[in-house]
Amino acid sequence: MTVSEEKGYRIERDSMGEMRVPADALYGASTARAVENFPISGLRFPRAFIRALGLIKLAAARTNAELGLLSEEKSRLIQEAAQEVAEGRWDDEFPLDIFQTGSGTSTNMNANEVIATRAAQIAGGGRPVHPNDDVNMGQSSNDVIPSAIHVSAYLEIAEQLLPAMAHLQETLERRAAETDDVVKMGRTHLMDAMPVRLSQEISGWAAQVAQARERIEATLPRLAQLALGGTAVGTGINAHPEFGSRVAAALADITGLPFREADNHFAAQATQNTASEVSGQLKTYAAALMKIANDLRWMNSGPQGGLAEIALPALQPGSSIMPGKVNPVIPEAVMMVCAQVIGNDVTITVADQAGNFELNVMLPVIAYNLIQSIQILASASRVLADRAVAGFTVNREAIDEVVEKNPILVTALNPIIGYDRAAQIAKRAYAENRRIKDVAAEMTDLSPEEIDRLLDPAELTRGGIKAGGSAG
Repeated sequence: MTVSEEKGYRIERDSMGEMRVPADALYGASTARAVENFPISGLRFPRAFIRALGLIKLAAARTNAELGLLSEEKSRLIQEAAQEVAEGRWDDEFPLDIFQTGSGTSTNMNANEVIATRAAQIAGGGRPVHPNDDVNMGQSSNDVIPSAIHVSAYLEIAEQLLPAMAHLQETLERRAAETDDVVKMGRTHLMDAMPVRLSQEISGWAAQVAQARERIEATLPRLAQLALGGTAVGTGINAHPEFGSRVAAALADITGLPFREADNHFAAQATQNTASEVSGQLKTYAAALMKIANDLRWMNSGPQGGLAEIALPALQPGSSIMPGKVNPVIPEAVMMVCAQVIGNDVTITVADQAGNFELNVMLPVIAYNLIQSIQILASASRVLADRAVAGFTVNREAIDEVVEKNPILVTALNPIIGYDRAAQIAKRAYAENRRIKDVAAEMTDLSPEEIDRLLDPAELTRGGIKAGGSAG
């Protein structure tokens, strides 16, 4: 390294020659080249991915020392610097664009260079650690980046998404229990249908979240499999035969998660099928959240010209021109999150197909989109629970009025008077805007007591949830 005559820069040399690097940057020539080559979007790898890279480099240094391939001193320096990377101390030293070389080689080298430079600082000077020979020992970008995708996604799911989903499910179940005495209009095709209890409707939402949790959790055993140990093409060239299993065990020890070596390194590096599977389950959860958010918007609609069954918490003014207007801002924000996740899944699916022979070449965009989907779904779940579901109030008067006049209640009389006669009663009740009970009393031989019993809205809502299901 030499100091450049141009103030604020230094000259670094790598296998391609000299490169100008900001004087105070921890990264080196390889990263600086990538900064120049990929000025595309300004999108960078998220914190969760950099954390995973740091943990992988730390575990690799520990493993290589245990295997007798790296000195204890070099291992110590690398582990200390890698820990700082994992903790987020040097995130500004990772400036590279997501849209770069498809293997993520530039970002792997970015991590190697930052850790090597920081190791030198910790050592008090010199160059005690080489970015390729030491920090990258036993590794290739081709197994590090796929492993970092798995590690970062698993950590974010375990630490953020699953707890957030559990919180939303618990909030929904609590609100279901609180509204069990509310009988409301059921709707199919957005048209009047038989009554349901509000608790039953909410229990359906809670069950959607519970099932989505189960689906996402089911992907974790495959997400726990790491490509480390495969190096360049899956054969493990330049890596100790035990490196893959040992470094996965080290990561499991560090994180408390069940990481292990991939069953087949060629699949682990040539494809991103597991990332695609996880994304597909995130998309399914997004579809569930979209339905829940939309139901809340419809039920909140009004207050004069809509359903007005519930009132969501008033959080902010809804219009810059219409005074007093309040909008369902939280469900709308959640719906946009869902749209983003569904779009991310399309990108990940297309990128997953880009496995040419022994390597997938769209790893960075898969990493970015997958982590974003996990994180925004986690945040949206908590926001929906705390700022919409937990605080909505029920407009019992409006609900009772429409249920009482609902002509579709006549469905309960089908077994007694037949479908055709029931349809005539319903049509007349619609046309005359009268209660179905009054019209049925005029058009059948049933007594008022029988009609009251048969058309009791609360009694018509019994059933629909099996033992062990999400209650309401």
